[in-house]
Amino acid sequence: MSKSSREKILQKIRKALVKPVPSPFPGQDPNVSVYPNPGDDLSVLFAGEFTRLLGKFAYCADEQELAIQVAALIREKSWEEVYCAEAGLREKLSAMGSVRFSGRSLADSDASVTTCEALVARTGTIVLSAALSEGRTASVYAPVHICVAKTSQLVWDISDALQALQEKYPQGMPSLVSFATGPSRTADIEKTLVVGVHGPKEVYCFLVEDLA
Repeated sequence: MSKSSREKILQKIRKALVKPVPSPFPGQDPNVSVYPNPGDDLSVLFAGEFTRLLGKFAYCADEQELAIQVAALIREKSWEEVYCAEAGLREKLSAMGSVRFSGRSLADSDASVTTCEALVARTGTIVLSAALSEGRTASVYAPVHICVAKTSQLVWDISDALQALQEKYPQGMPSLVSFATGPSRTADIEKTLVVGVHGPKEVYCFLVEDLA
């Protein structure tokens, strides 16, 4: 009787464990990042990578300026249905910048506003989690995603973001952690770039200076 595919795979794994393949980089310390932090301003590095990936970045000196800029963007784009599932963020922007949020569902919204867990400067990535809002839907279901972040949330690499999450949630990581790197995009065999296929066509990041 021939062995099953599962047994064949397990047999190969056992053999590999007995005679492991030598590391192709024997001098590499696993505790040292392959991408060392250049020591530059992380906000500048993030802004550069984020905009290179078609994201739209804005710096705000304080929360008052944040509310004013978000309200101005909504007026400029003529968005009538702006959705925000996070009560604290919704109340703050409504009180400080006259931002009006829709009481309708996310499915009917023109744009969605969320916070985030971290910003990864090296890759221009926004780190989101289910602990902040409605899982992943709030950042991908609307045609436009507006992310509000603080300068204290800037980290250099993805490993730093994961470490920050582990420290923030010592009792257990959120059920979902996602990494959003610019607007949704794909390309066909002829390398024609299409934006907004499986997520928002536009992504805005408002970075607010804080004292943390």
